[in-house]
Amino acid sequence: MDTLFGLFDTHAHLNDPRFDEDRQAVLEDMQRLGMFNICVGADMESSRTGITLSDQWENLYAAVGVHPHDAKNFVKERDLPQLEQWLGLPKVVALGEIGLDYYYDLSPRDVQQTVFRTQLELAGTLDVPVILHIRDAHGDAIQMMQEMGSTLPRCIVHCSSASWESTKLYLKMGCMISYAGPVTFKNAARLQAAARQVPDDRLLIETDSPYLAPEPVRGGRNDPRNVAHICRCLADLRATTPEALCALTRANAMRFFGICPDEAGSTCHE
Repeated sequence: MDTLFGLFDTHAHLNDPRFDEDRQAVLEDMQRLGMFNICVGADMESSRTGITLSDQWENLYAAVGVHPHDAKNFVKERDLPQLEQWLGLPKVVALGEIGLDYYYDLSPRDVQQTVFRTQLELAGTLDVPVILHIRDAHGDAIQMMQEMGSTLPRCIVHCSSASWESTKLYLKMGCMISYAGPVTFKNAARLQAAARQVPDDRLLIETDSPYLAPEPVRGGRNDPRNVAHICRCLADLRATTPEALCALTRANAMRFFGICPDEAGSTCHE
């Protein structure tokens, strides 16, 4: 494993069963490396377990939300009040991951759009950040977000797959852009071209563990410590040092999620 100190992996699923055998060891190593992490929910149950896990580790925070794959199971009258309650907890710092996924279409597209809009409106009302999952649906997602105008909450384009043209539209709406393992792949020239141009203050890094392991560990189970490979790749693309890129993306994440950098386990709000 890499030894860059103080990395912030803004998106992982440490509550996934694939971590059941070594979760404790991974988290202990992350703590030793000064790492911060957002444990992201994909449905109501994983949101619940992410909160439980974040309460046990001071460097771990939680996001809660319903992924487009699970939109078909979303019950507004039951789930929306629960999400609102969770978003008031001290270690829950974002709503997500939410969005549109037209690649797998595991929920009907109209249902995805309704559930996406409902959760975006909740985040706007509560003034909390949003983690977006957008796959093969950038056109519809951008249109829906633009329609919200000034009520659009602060958003991260998680595991960005967007071209530079789409990325510019997300940036115009104030979004952060987060890159994961795919930006390190050998066939990722278009993605890398976009990653070179994202302004410094909008850039984040993540692993999306246990998915999308980066080069040179591609093909195995991913874990948050592999965010170092993404950091080094982006530093090379952007002609800076890994240490500078680490510090930049950590500061961006702390600011975006409202986490006090000198007080692990706490949040601060302007």
